[in-house]
Amino acid sequence: MNENTTTRLLLTALIFIPFLMVSQSKKEIQNLLSNKSLTYMPDFSFAGYHNGEKAIPTTSETIIFATDFGVIANDVLDDSKALLSAMAKCETIAGPVILALPAGKIILSSVLYIERSNFILRGEGADEKGTEIYCPRPMMYLENPESLTELREYLETFHKVQKEKENNINLPFSQYAWSGGMIWTQVPGERVKSYLEKYDPKINVLAKINSGKRGKTILTASEIKNLKVGDIVELELFNKEGENADIIKAMYNNADIKAGSHHWKFPSLPLVRQQVEVVEIKGDKITIKDPLLLDIKPSYAAQLIEWKHLTEVGIENLKITIPNAPRVAHHVEPGFNGIFLTRVYNSWVNNVTIHNADSGILTEEIANTTIQNIITKGSNVAHYTVASGGVHNVLIKNLKVYNDAVHPLSFNTFSTKNVYQNCTVYKNPVLDQHSGANHQNLFDNVTVYLEPLADNSYPIFGGGGADYWKPSHAAFSTFWNLNVQVKNSTSNSPILLNGLKDGPYATLAGVHGNTPLKVSYEPNATIVGTNEEFNEIPPLYDYQLKKRLE
Repeated sequence: MNENTTTRLLLTALIFIPFLMVSQSKKEIQNLLSNKSLTYMPDFSFAGYHNGEKAIPTTSETIIFATDFGVIANDVLDDSKALLSAMAKCETIAGPVILALPAGKIILSSVLYIERSNFILRGEGADEKGTEIYCPRPMMYLENPESLTELREYLETFHKVQKEKENNINLPFSQYAWSGGMIWTQVPGERVKSYLEKYDPKINVLAKINSGKRGKTILTASEIKNLKVGDIVELELFNKEGENADIIKAMYNNADIKAGSHHWKFPSLPLVRQQVEVVEIKGDKITIKDPLLLDIKPSYAAQLIEWKHLTEVGIENLKITIPNAPRVAHHVEPGFNGIFLTRVYNSWVNNVTIHNADSGILTEEIANTTIQNIITKGSNVAHYTVASGGVHNVLIKNLKVYNDAVHPLSFNTFSTKNVYQNCTVYKNPVLDQHSGANHQNLFDNVTVYLEPLADNSYPIFGGGGADYWKPSHAAFSTFWNLNVQVKNSTSNSPILLNGLKDGPYATLAGVHGNTPLKVSYEPNATIVGTNEEFNEIPPLYDYQLKKRLE
């Protein structure tokens, strides 16, 4: 064989081998998307404002100017009373209203509660010439929020204490470790989250649900009362069978795992929840907008209940700044929190920069909400940046994390069908799934910058949370087109991305970067397209949304 012939054969092989690899990956990807493989692929496209079907609005009927109530930017005086007066005026106005904030620095030392629908808090921008809300005091120095009474009692009753012997830390948890914010949406009188049975409210049951199929939208119901088309309600599924319940097996897709005790110790509290819109009622058939997370069996005692919430609430075009503060320990944060979203539906946060927060944006009991174009930065170490906690169908899009955080991106307890899309983490990234029956969530087209450890590995897949809520997540968590940019890599061998060993039936598709990678994820994970970028379908959410709307 002469040299020219050998060269031609080598070139042919180099061209042909990649083609085979790409073709095989494309086939595997299509199998995933069409649910032909062993792994079920949820439809994540229902996440976001109006299920991704409408653009965030830019106009309103009425504009209230905060300056008319005494808010003066850049005068180094506290603007809290003036802002609260302006907010009180907005509460009296019927129809959509905007509270317009001036450009410049506004000082806020009281919580600004948003308690009405059809309301926008709008600044003049998040850049240097825009609106800055400066929060000089942590929330621990403010009056205790009434809505966190149950949480405070829970922390005290169960002696929740952060213990770090090596750091001489033995301190009680703060009520603001995962709750509260200087801008806070709430429905007055409604609990933020269930902690103690004695605070359980009387539930208004609208229908008993007997059956339904995962991924479908039709429910078979009985005892339907006071339910009508257009209602936004909560679908609740319970574990009434104990440690070996069918609902646990369904959530974890029959994986060989040990579920923590909180999966069965509270039979009166729902284990799975979805906030859904009723689109049709015909006899005993109820059609909802949002596909079901699980097949519904009679043993789940499923029901539709009244869900009190706000709609069409927006926070946009501003920055929140907080002074530098020493970090004491995890879970004892003093409450330098930016925004706390509770009880909102079809709402949004857009174009907000947050500097030095303990937690930038916290969420609880919200659905169909878009949080986009967010920047978190600063020298303080954050607990969360933008957290997805106890929420459904939330789209967190175009988040840039420049600061250190314990949980930079995090799906927390009871989070379902939420999406982090086109987000970038520049420092010490962790893709956290925080235990507590969270499942069917998506990290979509996320980029991370990391430095490998001494053993040429990196624990990118985090699994925080308490043992009583383990495993780290239930079935069908998805990582799509994860872009790993390795800094200061000196090894020629692939970097091992490791982490979870208790995350059943995850899908990891298209993990790639600027250096060869290996992926470790257990148990029963589907891992395809490693070291390949999915150029044809980079954001899975966009692909599924386009397909659904077509």
